[in-house]
Amino acid sequence: MDEATLRTRIAGGEQLTTEFKRGTVGKFNDSDLIEAVVCLANGEGGVLLIGVEDNGDITGAAPRHGDHTDGRRIDALVANRTVPIVQTRTSVIPIDGNDVIAVEVPRSARIVGTTTGLYVRRALKVDGTPECVPFPAYEMLAHEIDRGAVDFAILSARDASMTDLDPAEFDRFRRLARISGADPVIAELADIEICRALGVLEPGDIERPTLGAILLFGTEQALHRHVPNHEAAFQLFNGLRLEVNAFYRTPLFKLAEELFDRVTAWNREEELQFGLLRVSIPNVPPVAVREAIANALVHRDYTAMGPVRIAINEDTFEVTSPGGFPPGVRLENLLSVTRPRSPVLADAFRRAGIVERSGRGISLMFDSLLRLGRDAPDYSGSTERMVRAVIPLGHADIAFARFILEHENKSQRSMRLFDMQVLHELRQHTKLTAAEIADDLYRTPGETRTALSRMVEEGLVEQRGTGRGRAYHLSAAVYRALNQPPAYVRVRGTDPIQQEQMVLQYIESFGAITRGAAAELCMITPQQASTLLRRMAKEGTVVREGDRKAARYIAPPDPAAGHLS
Repeated sequence: MDEATLRTRIAGGEQLTTEFKRGTVGKFNDSDLIEAVVCLANGEGGVLLIGVEDNGDITGAAPRHGDHTDGRRIDALVANRTVPIVQTRTSVIPIDGNDVIAVEVPRSARIVGTTTGLYVRRALKVDGTPECVPFPAYEMLAHEIDRGAVDFAILSARDASMTDLDPAEFDRFRRLARISGADPVIAELADIEICRALGVLEPGDIERPTLGAILLFGTEQALHRHVPNHEAAFQLFNGLRLEVNAFYRTPLFKLAEELFDRVTAWNREEELQFGLLRVSIPNVPPVAVREAIANALVHRDYTAMGPVRIAINEDTFEVTSPGGFPPGVRLENLLSVTRPRSPVLADAFRRAGIVERSGRGISLMFDSLLRLGRDAPDYSGSTERMVRAVIPLGHADIAFARFILEHENKSQRSMRLFDMQVLHELRQHTKLTAAEIADDLYRTPGETRTALSRMVEEGLVEQRGTGRGRAYHLSAAVYRALNQPPAYVRVRGTDPIQQEQMVLQYIESFGAITRGAAAELCMITPQQASTLLRRMAKEGTVVREGDRKAARYIAPPDPAAGHLS
């Protein structure tokens, strides 16, 4: 860590990943240092800054090893007094005439404690400031599962035996695997061999079912005894009135089928004819329903209380599940990263053919919705304690669905998901820059620019402007296919001469025009509007008043006005 980074950290104040400590050796001894490191490691990791007051004042750290502080000796101390070992990186940084000791602490996948048996974690007080609090044992299992250090499905189901598993559920699994063709070999195995193949038996002289076996094949009594938090709810609303409120505590394959059947009974669809092409437009595509249900059952946190919940009302189809996103998964990489909370359960669902073996379930949800002219799933309401997927149920964009279908029929290949996302965004927002598209779709600037260039070549989008002000909009061919040629004329804008005439007409009507108004009027970017207005001012067709944000443009004085008697 260098001085600039250190100043930035201090300026940001104490946070979950930044801890300030007074640097007096007697008041902050080695045991205190180890406790602070453990606390950060059990959180998101971070930096311990010794020699900084709680209010951010830099008072400096006293030497810890004679007349100096040796960062390597602090790292060795931490490694020697933490279990499992935490590998820190310590720097001593002179700043404003004082030494600050910066101990960089990595985030640990496993629970970390001191060699004396102390376990603490980072948390927020009611007022939003961070502190270190005791780490109770009942929270530790959920912590390790959430970080991917432990798979809940391989944990021991105490005193469980094969009699706790329902033979009918093994038959269900065989049927699913056989019909889907996902794993026809496993469909021919005996019950105990299926458990071995799925990795849900404890190793040893006597093979006993794990919690994963109970979840997949257990009787309802075994589920209640071994996985008491397992529950699912199906709720159907008519306005504010709850018409259906069904709860389930059944094994996972049976539960997935029952929930899917419930949704199917509700999921009305209409069949539309596009020339020789015929397509069904359901409320929610079955692929999206299947993946949403399977993701909720497989990726939920089974140590957390609360049911998986499917709630349907007039506006939304919503699926929520306890526990945040699996480790490493965030909103911005939802379509590109597949890291199941329980690899064992995810593998079982793949081998049953309920979900994609490629791990593209979320992508399939987006694809199936967008190609029918519907909005993509919204995961923005998810928290660290809950994943929430919301699918809007508004009217499908039939023209958009027809365009995609006809485009694929003509090109003889499926449209890329990214292309459908871009077309959907431009359909809603009319015109966007590459940076705006990258931000909206959680893509890198590089891959966005490359994809947009390809879409321009394929005639799906057009670009206007240059440099950072370059914007993209749907092409004439797309607007024509959507039966909206006038919309293309509006979004395409006009040539510079027409733009000037529009500005002059606006000034004649309203007295003055600003850069923002000109951009909206001519459907160009603010930067392009500035260029247009500056050029007109230079040519004398308008006059600028004010500076910067207060600038506006008015008509020039009438020369004939000075000759009036």
